[in-house]
Order: sequence, then structure tokens, then C-alpha cells
Amino acid sequence: MPELPEVETVRRGLQPVLEGRRLARVEARRADLRFPFPEGFVQRLTGATIQRLDRRAKYLIAELDRGETLVMHLGMSGRFEIARPQGAVRPGEFHYAADPDPKHAHVVLDTEDGGRVTYYDPRRFGYMALLDTATRDQHPWFAGLGPEPLSPAFDANLLEKAFAGRKQGPKTLLLDQRIVAGLGNIYVCEALNRARISPFKPAGGITPARLGPLVEIIREVLNEAIAAGGSTLRDYAAADGALGYFQHRFRAYDREGQACLNEGCGGVVARQVQAGRSTFFCPDCQE
Repeated sequence: MPELPEVETVRRGLQPVLEGRRLARVEARRADLRFPFPEGFVQRLTGATIQRLDRRAKYLIAELDRGETLVMHLGMSGRFEIARPQGAVRPGEFHYAADPDPKHAHVVLDTEDGGRVTYYDPRRFGYMALLDTATRDQHPWFAGLGPEPLSPAFDANLLEKAFAGRKQGPKTLLLDQRIVAGLGNIYVCEALNRARISPFKPAGGITPARLGPLVEIIREVLNEAIAAGGSTLRDYAAADGALGYFQHRFRAYDREGQACLNEGCGGVVARQVQAGRSTFFCPDCQE
């Protein structure tokens, strides 16, 4: 499933095409994705102007001039493609993917200035909803979310309080969206490896002195992935239909049996299933 860097990459790709633009035509080619489209979905979007395109955790948030917000979640295989009269928009550096199958094109947004954004989703695990902007943050999808990991609110003090007395490993707690929003399995594995912190040992035993560096490493990993266009897994693609390439920079994730890349470590990356997910780590240097 796309994680924060992938969703942020999509947001940045869509922003120049959608933000400040009026939707001249909207087409929903089926009645549902993971969930049914809201009543009057096409009519409520047609003619609306997207005032701001933002992201919260793994959600894309398009604030409309009509007091509503279009909320979009990519699910496992959702993707957007952009077409404009002057040609395809390809922000960032990517390995380009083949054109998606038209039969999986479920939603089309045409802007007044000739832009077109098409949402594809072969598995239809993504979803879209229209929420009242004034009460959006009280919706169950958003009400319990913790701070964004790239925001000042995410700091060592927050982690110290969240980890205090906890027997769960730090990976489990960092994946808890109530503690910090948007982190996923890939980037938590990467950050803990760089920080040389075990994913399994009780988080309450991590000294406060290690939490500040961990916060900075999490930010570093996320920013590197955003700059690289996210991490392509299977059929995930960026907003322009292009594949990201941060997977070529993984230091731990999906490197089972390969040498640990941390300086001075002669260990080998191992994999262990943790809460149904693969955890990649170095048994030698992650303490």
C-alpha cells in the first residue's frame, strides 16, 4: 500500500493541475470503488473549484469552494494520470510505467483550462468521499490521527511519552496512526535500521537520548523518498503514471541476506514476520 512519501509525491504531481482550477466536467464510470460514491458525487464536483490540494496521513484532501472537501485514498493499487494540452506532466525523476488499462479508469476530472486527471484502480481498494470542510477533522478517518512526521509537532518529547512503559517494539508503535500519522512498514524499517534501534525490544527501554536522532532519521528517510518519487511496489505509480525509484536506495527493506550498509557493521539483513508484516533489520547493529 502506498505510504506517506508515495501519497505526497502524488499530491505534488497533481497540485499544479488541480489546485486553483475549476472542474468543468466530472465522470464516474462506476457506482463505487471500495465504497459507493457519495450521493450526487458528480453533480457536487462539477463546477467546483479546488482551492487547495493537501495531504493528511495517507489521504489526499482537495478543499472545494463549496464548503466541501474531496477526500481520496489510493488503497493498494490506485493511481492518477495527468494529461494536458501541452503534453504529459512528469514531475521528478522516475522509471516510466506502461500505460494503464483503460478498463480500470474509474474517475475522470476535466479542468476548465483543459487539464485531465484520470483515476485508475484495478483492485478498487481506493475510495473517494465528499465531507463537510468545517467538520472534516472530526470525521472518524481523521479524528484520532497523530501529528504528521514532517511537522514540528512530531518530536522526541512526543515519542518519549508514547514509548514510556510500553512493552511493544518501536516499530509497532510507530505504525500506530494515533501516535504519528502516515508512517508505514517500509519507512519504519528503514528508519530503525539507520538509527540502529531494534524493532522488537520494548520501546519503553529506549533511552531518551536516542529518540531525538530517531525523529531526525525518520524525517530524513521520508524526505529522501519524496525527492526520489516514492517507493514502487508492484503496480504503484506516481501521479503522472511514472514509477518511483527509492527502492534502489533501500538499506534494509527487502534486502534479506544482504550485507548491512551501516558504517562499521559486518552484519547481514534478516527478515522476521511481525504482526503479519515483514520486518527487515540487522541483528548485529540494531540494539
